[in-house]
Amino acid sequence: MNIGLVGCGRISKNHFEAIRKVPKATIKGCCDIVKERAKEAAKAYDIPYWTTNFEDLLKQEDIDLISICSPSGLHPAHGIMAANYGKHVLTEKPMGVRLIDVDQLIKACNDNDVRLFVVLQNRLNPSIQIVKKAIDQGRFGKIHMIVANVFWSRPQEYYDLSEWRGTWALDGGAFCNQASHYVDLVQWFGGPVKTVMARTDTLARNIEAEDTGAAIIKFDSGCIATINVTMLTYPKNLEGSVTIIGEKGTVRVGGIAVNEILYWKFSDSNEVDFIIDEFSTDPNSVYGFGHEAYYDNVINSIINEQKPSVDGNEGRKSLELIEAIYTSSKNHKIVNL
Repeated sequence: MNIGLVGCGRISKNHFEAIRKVPKATIKGCCDIVKERAKEAAKAYDIPYWTTNFEDLLKQEDIDLISICSPSGLHPAHGIMAANYGKHVLTEKPMGVRLIDVDQLIKACNDNDVRLFVVLQNRLNPSIQIVKKAIDQGRFGKIHMIVANVFWSRPQEYYDLSEWRGTWALDGGAFCNQASHYVDLVQWFGGPVKTVMARTDTLARNIEAEDTGAAIIKFDSGCIATINVTMLTYPKNLEGSVTIIGEKGTVRVGGIAVNEILYWKFSDSNEVDFIIDEFSTDPNSVYGFGHEAYYDNVINSIINEQKPSVDGNEGRKSLELIEAIYTSSKNHKIVNL
């Protein structure tokens, strides 16, 4: 699978390094509007072709898949362009900042008969996989509550790195950008969402979007979830966790990338309970180890025509919830999904 990548900024390093570790993947080209950034990426990762013009990258006939690492608000437009050139599309999270744009991306991929993938790599963490398996096996019984906490630190200097950061048009706020993985996990664990009520605010950072917020979610199942997010934690990232409380079990996953099983108790006994520590990992950043596993999943799903971990329709679910959170906060009303 020959891959081209657009957007050689902060997150691209994880993609370049992951692709190099996947036997069936080769990076054939990269693109960035900043010439030096594209040139440096090509040199660092032995990429044979680089450009500042995205359409020139798309014209490379040997490229099968385009990885989109540009600002979130550009993901749909870049994805639609790639689909129109017959390329499979892989987009970083979130797949856009507006549902209307994302739906156009999904349609373009369907119309051009190409695959669409959304990088929500934390789903592939061993810790998250074993929790989802316990849910699917019914070990929790009826799930009563899910709580996600994202207490991170993003100083003003982080937002000042680029003009698009923290803007509604290209980035969104703490829920849409930093906490999107946690929003995804909460809805993945809880099932279809019925209603959401939220409050967000910009308390300390000089940005358009929010740096802090809280959401209360009601699922069709009756389960209640809360998602608490702030980028104002002093002096550094403190917590990124998901807790599930059910009638027959309680589990808490934490660590810097929901990579560590912190609590695991069930009324029944299962052989996995005795080796649960083996499902914790020790990544060196909030991105975890999931990009490599995600690329492997994507490439195998294309080659073998299998259902991927997260396709466009699956990735859309968390953005729909994020948009509902913003609508609820803006209008001070409960939003029905």
